[in-house]
Amino acid sequence: MNVKSPAVFRFVFLVVGFLLSSQSGAEVPDYACGPDYASGSIRNAFGPFDYRSGGPNLRNVESNHMAPDVVNLVRGQTGVWPGGDLSYTLRAFPNHPVALAQMVRLGEKERTPKPAGANYPVECYFKRAMIFAYDDGKVRAIYATYLYKAGRKADALNQLNEAIRLGEDTPNVQYNIGLIYFDLRKYDKALSSAHRAYESGFPLPGLRDKLKKAGKWQEPVVRSDSGGAKAASVED
Repeated sequence: MNVKSPAVFRFVFLVVGFLLSSQSGAEVPDYACGPDYASGSIRNAFGPFDYRSGGPNLRNVESNHMAPDVVNLVRGQTGVWPGGDLSYTLRAFPNHPVALAQMVRLGEKERTPKPAGANYPVECYFKRAMIFAYDDGKVRAIYATYLYKAGRKADALNQLNEAIRLGEDTPNVQYNIGLIYFDLRKYDKALSSAHRAYESGFPLPGLRDKLKKAGKWQEPVVRSDSGGAKAASVED
C-alpha cells in the first residue's frame, strides 16, 4: 500500500494551503514536542524510519493507520479520531508527507493547534520531522504552508528557500514563494518566482492575476531564433 494524497489535493496541496486563512500563532515551544525532542533526538517504540526508504515497515504502517477514511479525515482506523492514526504514522515515519499535510488540515478542520488523538501540537510534527530528516525538502515545503497560514510569512519564506536548497525546487514551491513576496510587496521577486512556476507548467492563475491587478505583471522574455528578445506568454 502506497498512500497518496487525495486526487485534487495531491497536486495543489501547497497552493490550496496558502489560499486558506487560519489563526495566527507563535511558535510552539520545544517542551510541547515531547521530552525526546527536547533532548535533541526523537525515539519511538517502532522506528522512527525514513519515509523515503519505503519498505515493509512503511507498508505495514500505512495499511493499519492510513486508510482512506484517515487520509480524508473522516474517522480513525484504530480509534475514533483520525488524529490518532496520523500521529502514530508520524511517530513511526516522521517525514511522511501525506500524514504531515493531513495533520495540518485536521488542525484547521478542528480549529485547534492539537487535534483530537494527536500526541503533540501540529507544529511539533514538523519540528520532529526536521530533526530526524533534516535533508528532506518536502518536509520544509509542507511546513511552509503551516507557517504561512499561521501568519508567519518570513518563517514560511525561509522554509521554502531551504526546501529549494535541499532539492525541492518545484513549481508549487516557486508559486508559493511568489505569493509570499507579493504579500511582502517585493513585486520583482514575486514576478521572478511566478515566471519560474508558470514556465514549469503550473496551472493556477492566482499569482499572475494578483500581479496584473497590482500593475506588476510582465510577460517573461525569451530569445528568438534571430537572437533578439521577445515577450512570451505562459499561456501560449
